[in-house]
Amino acid sequence: MPADPRTASAPPLPLADVARLGADVLDRVGSVVVGMREPLRIAFATILAGGHVLFEDVPGLGKTLAARSIAAAVGLDFRRLQCTPDLLPSDITGSFVYVPSTSDFEFRPGPV
Repeated sequence: MPADPRTASAPPLPLADVARLGADVLDRVGSVVVGMREPLRIAFATILAGGHVLFEDVPGLGKTLAARSIAAAVGLDFRRLQCTPDLLPSDITGSFVYVPSTSDFEFRPGPV
């Protein structure tokens, strides 16, 4: 059975190579998204650390373009959620729901 590409690991890169690749990605994204160098740098570091990124700001400042561009530059999937003030974390990640027929709780995943 072939290895799952999402969990396969590559040999570690020297730090200088990581810095160069990071600068290349930020330059590529910076050619599309102007004026967001520091948020993009932080987002890229978060992605390298295996985390998730949430861009928050007023409408029309390029958050979706920035996220879509950085995902494309590093070959990742991109998903966007439109949120409202009453949205709860469990609305996104999922929650446990009581099932009366089994008297147990069942996890119902959210969209993420």
